[in-house]
Amino acid sequence: MFLRLGLLIYASFPLLMSSADGKNAKEAIGHFKDEVQQENVAQNALALVPYEQNDHPLGRFHQENWEFNFSGRRISIHQNWNHLGVAGVVWDAAVVLCEYLEKNQDLVKDKRVVELGAGTGLVGIVAGLLGADITITDREDVLKHLNNVVASNIPVEVSHKVRVEELDWTENLQRYAQPFDVVLGADVIYIKETFSHLLKTLLHLSDSDSLVLLSCRIRYDRDTDFLTLLEEKFTVTLIFKEKERDIHIYSAKKKS
Repeated sequence: MFLRLGLLIYASFPLLMSSADGKNAKEAIGHFKDEVQQENVAQNALALVPYEQNDHPLGRFHQENWEFNFSGRRISIHQNWNHLGVAGVVWDAAVVLCEYLEKNQDLVKDKRVVELGAGTGLVGIVAGLLGADITITDREDVLKHLNNVVASNIPVEVSHKVRVEELDWTENLQRYAQPFDVVLGADVIYIKETFSHLLKTLLHLSDSDSLVLLSCRIRYDRDTDFLTLLEEKFTVTLIFKEKERDIHIYSAKKKS
């Protein structure tokens, strides 16, 4: 298994290094390994050449557009792996969280909601279609692509309740003076160095009445380390598990 995994990463290294920067490349490799293991790539599919994007399980990250149906609307997400790395594609945790919100619309309808680390913005778009007043956030280098995707999928009648803004977890949190009703995050728990900043951001954006929903695949021990850290300040509950895609959704309520 490890030899096969190594061969695939080696073959795909030029694609990984075409991510926006070295940090994205490292993130991409981590995600890449997990997706290979999750999809159980066949032995004879691996060779020291780049995979065929249309045939390989990971080829979905190189689809130019990925289409979904939520809230009675077709959503088309333009993906941009080559320039944005992990921030430019749709991950399973985002899809599962959207499915959960669609089945539990009251969680976001008519609520002030913020999405962290939005990437392609799928979760924020669905929340907006479900009636949320939504602020969709990510780092500055992602915003142009994120703005374009959101603008192409949000109908005019709800556009006044949907906005895209920069949010770096390490600075300028004071620009958000009021807590949100709901804080959403999909696949934001995977880089240990960001854990303290993510916790600080969650604390700043919420109060004891706020609901935090985090959707993730638990890949490594360090991911559970973040949940342990979160439990120091929040009451954390596993509220949903999607077995086929191995996605967990946790709710968190800030301790008084």
